[in-house]
Amino acid sequence: MTPRTHTVRSVEETWRLAAEVAVGLEPGMVIALHGDLGAGKTTFVQGLGQALGIRRPMTSPTFTVSTEYRTPAFTLVHMDLYRLNGPDDLLTIGYPEYLENGAVVAIEWPERAGDLIPADALHVRFTLTGEAETRVIEISAAG
Repeated sequence: MTPRTHTVRSVEETWRLAAEVAVGLEPGMVIALHGDLGAGKTTFVQGLGQALGIRRPMTSPTFTVSTEYRTPAFTLVHMDLYRLNGPDDLLTIGYPEYLENGAVVAIEWPERAGDLIPADALHVRFTLTGEAETRVIEISAAG
C-alpha cells in the first residue's frame, strides 16, 4: 500500500477518515496507532467503532489496557500500551489469543509491543500541527 497522507481539521474529519479505513478491515488485522499524547489516536478508534456499528461510548483504555467491542463481523479490541513495560506484558494480557480468534486489534503506543506487531500491520501516524484541532494522519501498510 502506498502511504496516504491526510490533513484533518476536526474530530468529524478524523472519524470520516477512520470510516474509510474501517471498510477494509478484516479479522486478524492489527492497526498500529503512532503519535504523541492528544494526537487523535483514540478519536480515530472511535471513528472506526462508529463505522463498524458500535453504539456504546468508546474511551481510551489507558488504565484498563484493553477494551473489547463486538461488531457484526469481528471483535474490535482497543489497546493502549502506554503503561506496559514491553512485549512480555502484552503476551500476558491475551494479545496472541485476540489475533488467533480473528479480532481486529487497534494498538496505541505500538512501539511497546516490539516484534509482536506483525509485518502486515496497518500503521496510522498522527502528527500535531501548530493549528488547533489540525492533525496530519499518514496511513501505510508497513512499519
